Parts: sequence; structure tokens; C-alpha cells
Amino acid sequence: MDADANQIASASVRLDKWLWYARFFKTRGLATKLISSGKLRINGEVTSKPHRQAQIGQVLTFAQGPYIRVIRIDEIGKCRGPAAEAATLYTDLDPPPARKTNKEVRLHNSGFENRLIGAGRPTKKDRRETTKLKDPFS
Repeated sequence: MDADANQIASASVRLDKWLWYARFFKTRGLATKLISSGKLRINGEVTSKPHRQAQIGQVLTFAQGPYIRVIRIDEIGKCRGPAAEAATLYTDLDPPPARKTNKEVRLHNSGFENRLIGAGRPTKKDRRETTKLKDPFS
């Protein structure tokens, strides 16, 4: 019986510890705070108990920054390790969109009012031309 109890105990760990092991939060305290606030769902059920056990196959849903993370637990970690090791603990079911590079951001924001980097401030003549383009009746 003791061997079975040890296997069950090793197949689960506190939820706040697992979130910290998987590097979703910088500190275990932050993970505990999120769970205690009731903003984490396990398989669709809201939970507010950080001591609840994380088990393989559970789907966790929680907000992290501007994104909603949907994670399936694949493994139970033994300790907090490097990021590459932490990524093997879960499968991201709804990955956040890739970040845009600076070049993509500049191209997206390009318009007739944008100036080249290093071109300096617009002159009075430039300002008048911009005003005419915006409102031709001025």
C-alpha cells in the first residue's frame, strides 16, 4: 500500500508549485496569489485553492498579461529547472501570438505623417503641407 501511495503522491504536486516549476510565474507567491483570486480554471472549474493537486492531463486556463493561457499538464516536475526543461512539462493548447519585430511595427504604423528616423522635427512648411493633406479646405 505504501508504494501505491508514493506513486500517487509523485504523480501530483501542489498547483502553485507546478505553475512555478513550469515558469509561468517568477515566484511561487505570485502563482498562489493568482489561484487564490479565483482566476484559474482546472478543466473548466474555477478554483481558489493553491494547495489543490496538479495532475497529468488537467487543462489549466488563466490570464497571463494580456493573454489567456490554455495549458495541458503533460508531466509533473520535481523542481524548478531551466526554461527548456520547463517547456516539456506542458502543452500550450492556445499559444499567444508571436511578437512583432520592430521593423514590422514600423511598417504597420507607416502613414503620411510618419517621418524617417533621424529626419528631425518638421518645419513650418512640412506642418502646413500635412495640414493641407488632412483638411484640404483649411
